[in-house]
Amino acid sequence: MLAALSAVALALAGTAVATTYNIHDTFIGSEFLSGFTWEAIADPTNGRVNYVSQATALADNLTYTSSDTFIMRADYTTTLTASGPGRNSVRIQSNNAYTYALMVLDLRHMPEGCATWPAFWTTGATDWPTCGEIDIIEGVNNEVPNLTSLHTSAGCTMPATGRTMMGTSASTDCNANDNGNQGCGVDSSFSNSFGPPFNSNGGGIYAMERTSTSISVWFWPRNSGLAPAAVTSGASSLDTSTFGEPDALFVDTDCDIPSHFTAHNIIFDLTLCGDWAGNAYPSTCPSDCIDYVNNNPADFENAYWDVASLRVYE
Repeated sequence: MLAALSAVALALAGTAVATTYNIHDTFIGSEFLSGFTWEAIADPTNGRVNYVSQATALADNLTYTSSDTFIMRADYTTTLTASGPGRNSVRIQSNNAYTYALMVLDLRHMPEGCATWPAFWTTGATDWPTCGEIDIIEGVNNEVPNLTSLHTSAGCTMPATGRTMMGTSASTDCNANDNGNQGCGVDSSFSNSFGPPFNSNGGGIYAMERTSTSISVWFWPRNSGLAPAAVTSGASSLDTSTFGEPDALFVDTDCDIPSHFTAHNIIFDLTLCGDWAGNAYPSTCPSDCIDYVNNNPADFENAYWDVASLRVYE
């Protein structure tokens, strides 16, 4: 009997447990303006950006809304001086924090282009990396596919194999203090999960479920027929057992999720160059990253988020 129970435990270790959730918060169009704070802060990742306030973003058309559209973008008209601040851009954080929840993002377009580093992620308000970080959408310089990853304090790792997911393990040590803060990542199985391929397909839907024992991320490309009907319709209740196999799955076999992740706020940002995009820039893009950002404003016309909706279920 003990052997049988052990076998069952091992089998469950690589599988997320389905849960039914009810709608808690909905953000569509102007609801983002009251539900999120524009963080006019110095970029923690050392990017060539100047994050602006909501008032400045609205005045300069870096943020605007309609009944079903929310846009965030970088400035694409100003040539910068080498000694001045970076290119104006937007970083927003949800006013509400969430622990065990399901987040569903319907996204039409994400920032693209050389030097860009867009991210949709969650983290705690203080004490990083002890609070944990979940990067749902992240990548640089148009490199595909999407990378989903966790960043934590010491003592959290992921198995390289045996997880029931569509994506491929890219790294297994979640400790932000190791390997230059690489974290433990999963490369998406979808080539159109990030950058220009994502945008040319009209975007898609990302979902992230966090429980006490697992963190799962799904991606459904637009018009693929893969997303459950309840997801695409924005139903008030969702059952993750209908979602199919996740693109990325993080389990608790060697990571106690409750002790590594606190209540999290949701963040969208767009930085340019910086610790990752700047270091990776020479392998894929022309000239020098900082010079490129300073002198080619028109190249950032497609560096914008177009969000159809964000729903949070608990």
